[in-house]
Amino acid sequence: MTTRGARAAGRGVRGDLFDPLCPTRQLLDRIGTKWTSMAVKTLADAAPDEVRFAELRRRMPGVSQKMLSVTLRSLTRDGLVSRRVEPTVPPRVFYRLTGLGLSLEAALAGLRTWAEEHMAEIDRANEATDQEVDEG
Repeated sequence: MTTRGARAAGRGVRGDLFDPLCPTRQLLDRIGTKWTSMAVKTLADAAPDEVRFAELRRRMPGVSQKMLSVTLRSLTRDGLVSRRVEPTVPPRVFYRLTGLGLSLEAALAGLRTWAEEHMAEIDRANEATDQEVDEG
């Protein structure tokens, strides 16, 4: 990457969120998904213990095996989750949040709290907009 955002990130300077190639924007795209939020919350609830893949999937209703695998691979690549494999047949795979992942959970917890506190207002705004569309 030779973008201004990548160069800024390499120097420890904040990038340009409006640049599609900005590393900060790309990271926000990865951590801003519902499955990432749910996986981080689930692993944080288990911390400092590890959680097996099948147990994570059970605790995250609606997630497919593929989507959970993709999410965990991304979180592991970013250093937010550690992965341990026991060489059994079949292999037993365990996940846990790293210190960096635990710091992300703190930020996501604030966002969840905001959403819970303002969901009624959001619902009312949606209903008002829907009603305007129906009447218009």
